[in-house]
Amino acid sequence: MDQPDQTTHFGFRDVPLGEKQTLVNEVFHSVASRYDVMNDLMSGGLHRVWKDIMINTLNPPKSDAPFALLDVAGGTGDISFRAARKAGSGFHATVCDINGDMLEVGRQRAYKLGLDDRVDFVEGNAEKLAFPDRSFDAYTIAFGIRNVPQIELALAEAHRVLKHGGRFLCLEFSTVEVPGLDKLYDLFSFNVIPQLGRAVTGDAESYRYLVESIRQFPRPSAFAEMISAAGFARTSWQTLSGGIVALHSGWRL
Repeated sequence: MDQPDQTTHFGFRDVPLGEKQTLVNEVFHSVASRYDVMNDLMSGGLHRVWKDIMINTLNPPKSDAPFALLDVAGGTGDISFRAARKAGSGFHATVCDINGDMLEVGRQRAYKLGLDDRVDFVEGNAEKLAFPDRSFDAYTIAFGIRNVPQIELALAEAHRVLKHGGRFLCLEFSTVEVPGLDKLYDLFSFNVIPQLGRAVTGDAESYRYLVESIRQFPRPSAFAEMISAAGFARTSWQTLSGGIVALHSGWRL
């Protein structure tokens, strides 16, 4: 049970641990309907490239052999849809997200894309998944784990629900490595992105939080240690676009 005096980060603010999930939920309720548009604007479309790299790394089987993917914090379905298009007929994805508004956007997209028979949407908490042990072949989470109040619990749950031989993949913003690019990135992040959020969604503060949350997330080496501590083997990561994002991998062996 959480202790009353435990705190965690919400952007650059320290908040009681038990309050962070509510605050994060409010952010995504606010931006759900324009979330995908904002991803394009904020990344110049690069998020599509990063997600394609994630799916190519996952490499779901193209056969009719059963393959079950759990996509956590995947509300609007981007990762699952990409995987479904690449995979064979045995593929099925379950999108699990704590935010009902994001899931509803995902359901509507799945129907329009004709993928509603291959992708399910379930409301749930990454820290306490309502799925049996060893029930998925792969677990993906893209740009979501930094919003989880207790990341260690989410990693432990990821390990629990994966089958032996199952793969964990996490795509998350990281630390810019290129001198000069880091200053430009900060200038864009703190000055442009909140104003884009105001113009497109009517909400600058939610995007200010999202920018701040990126700066609070552990560096790749530290996050890789957390993945290993959760029980994963053969952990590794690769940085993309000069370190703007990192793709982390681990296996349940």
